[in-house]
Amino acid sequence: MKIIKRSGSEVSFDPQKITAAIVKANESVIDYEKLTDAQIEEIVKNVEIACENMKRSPSVEEIQDMVENQLMNQRAFTVARNYITYRYKRALVRKSNSTDQQILSLLECNNEEVKQENSNKNPTVNSVQRDYMAGEVSKDITKRFLLPEDIVEAHEKGLIHFHDADYFAQHMHNCCLVNLEDMLQNGTVISETMIDPPKSFSTACNIATQAIAQIASSQYGGQSISLSHLAPFVQVSREKFRKQVEEEFKTAGIELSEEKINEVAELRVKEEINRGVQMIQYQVITLMTTNGQAPFITVFMYLDEVPDGQMRADLAAIIEEMLHQRIKGVKNEKGVYITPAFPKLIYVLEEDNITEDSKYWYLTKLAAQCTAKRMVPDYISEKKMKELKVDKTGEGQCYTCMGCRSFLTPDRTTENVARALNYVEGKGKYYGRFNQGVVTLNLVDIACSAGKDMNKFWEIMDERLELCYRALMCRHKRLLGTPSDVAPILWQNGALARLKKGEKIDKLLFGGYSTISLGYAGLCECVKYMTGVSHTDPEIGTPFAIEVMQKLNDACAKWKAETNIDFSLYGTPLESTTYKFAKCLQKRFGRIEGVTDKNYITNSYHVHVTEEINAFDKLKFESQFQALSPGGAISYVEVPNMQNNIDAVLSVMQYIYENIMYAELNTKSDYCMKCGYDGEISIVEEEGKLVWECPCCKNRDQDQMSVARRTCGYIGTQFWNQGRTQEIKERVLHL
Repeated sequence: MKIIKRSGSEVSFDPQKITAAIVKANESVIDYEKLTDAQIEEIVKNVEIACENMKRSPSVEEIQDMVENQLMNQRAFTVARNYITYRYKRALVRKSNSTDQQILSLLECNNEEVKQENSNKNPTVNSVQRDYMAGEVSKDITKRFLLPEDIVEAHEKGLIHFHDADYFAQHMHNCCLVNLEDMLQNGTVISETMIDPPKSFSTACNIATQAIAQIASSQYGGQSISLSHLAPFVQVSREKFRKQVEEEFKTAGIELSEEKINEVAELRVKEEINRGVQMIQYQVITLMTTNGQAPFITVFMYLDEVPDGQMRADLAAIIEEMLHQRIKGVKNEKGVYITPAFPKLIYVLEEDNITEDSKYWYLTKLAAQCTAKRMVPDYISEKKMKELKVDKTGEGQCYTCMGCRSFLTPDRTTENVARALNYVEGKGKYYGRFNQGVVTLNLVDIACSAGKDMNKFWEIMDERLELCYRALMCRHKRLLGTPSDVAPILWQNGALARLKKGEKIDKLLFGGYSTISLGYAGLCECVKYMTGVSHTDPEIGTPFAIEVMQKLNDACAKWKAETNIDFSLYGTPLESTTYKFAKCLQKRFGRIEGVTDKNYITNSYHVHVTEEINAFDKLKFESQFQALSPGGAISYVEVPNMQNNIDAVLSVMQYIYENIMYAELNTKSDYCMKCGYDGEISIVEEEGKLVWECPCCKNRDQDQMSVARRTCGYIGTQFWNQGRTQEIKERVLHL
């Protein structure tokens, strides 16, 4: 059995250390108040059993809490008081400089909590360590100086989660939709170098990847680009190739018809598209940003985003090549093709590609093959999204999310506040907009705190919502007064705006240009505790779940009306936080069956991963919650290997088009470097800890295997903490 030290490092459980601590406290009291050796032995044994029952590695703090409780149970009050006093004094010493041990453990690569915090960061790499070190300092400053004490306390107790505290000290926002069209069509500046509009498709792709890297280093969340912004440059290349072909053959003394010239030029256009797409895929994967990971980038593939005709045909060709290259995968250090985490792909299902007789059905079939092999693309239904996202024009809109699942609110801006050079008055504005940040509400804690008393539940809900509001306003106020100079690529050179040097970004924080997100987690467990049934129960569970969601939406609407800031309800994609919340709940309320007995809580509104439900029923059920989660929502179905059953994948995709706005299929994509096994890598238990194991050669060395799993909307490839690993292990198939 392992335990987690305060530094974050993992060590073997040693009961002798508990014995030594109790003996020390015991020796400080008079004889008649002392514990006997048998009592001390009983306490240590009870603590050891309690740790084993946790089914995860307990922290030192949790073990000390258990010791205190056991001392009280033995009615050794003076011993307990001395034990607590000593513990408190040591805590004060540690608090005087709270970051040293964490930073040292990071440098030695033995901080288990941090090593598994982000499933797309390798904590042994210097740049990642540097980012984590800076993050520890930032979190310390944030907790001690920048946030109110009650918000910090609520965060540490797991009542709420103040996301990305490691970046809060800086004036940085969360995620965005890049206005790549403006940057490419009207020029930009990257690293103080003027970049003119590109003269070819491959150059446009190269500029895009350079911009992506710069943007990733200037914010802490995901970014999205659209292939439609690259499509016009295919025609630029086409015209250039036509001239080249004509001149080459003329120089060679060969006369060609216009038809033949075009035919040869098209061959070169095809090669150009191949080069450009390959550049995006490989540069995004190999780029290392200042926070030590590949840019968290989403690529949007939406045919109807460009006019019908040649440009749409060119966009279709780019999408086709993007899918072909993703199906192929990328080579790892052993030369084996594996599934990369990024770029994430989103494919829009629309009227022209959703049936066998539609014009672009061949692309949809290719997308299905790609999903079966590489877990992407994810799917947005143009039909359902236009029903849910109606903006100032009175028309439904279809647009991409930002990274994992965060969606902008429908546009309500009234002027070109960002001074974008591609702004069209009266048309919905989406690219160039961003999210200010997230604070997540732990719904399970509200339920457990209420003790099944419905009136108390709503009272606590109001208190916690007020807490979230103040925490979100801290995020907003941190951005107020930020000069555009802090990130020129974002605020001055077109990615988000074209403000002047020294100009503040304040006007972009109001009036609907940007959003700010109230996240929520654990709707499933919340309903289970309060009603005794799953939120899939149509009689009791679902109505209560919808009531909770409506309450959260009403709060966002109220705050928006009061502040002119677009608060929006966001289905938080818990990664490491799912484990944190679960541990906090167990500490506060013990292990409640079906509620707090797992080392994870359920993402957003999702059906619990262990609940038996078929793919179509799951998507239909969750669609009603996507409508109530406008700031971000994604649903998934867990499927087996579907590479030999593409027709079934297509059936699910067609169901998504008719029934739900945004969904994905989860499959597995693994490889063992020791024996070459390319099936599913298993999760097994070792000394009370979940580890990954090749079922063929029993390899358990994570450095000798490639595992890709859907984490919480995107693909993770650097493994996960114990809570998320348990959640992955317990997922049932829906198809």
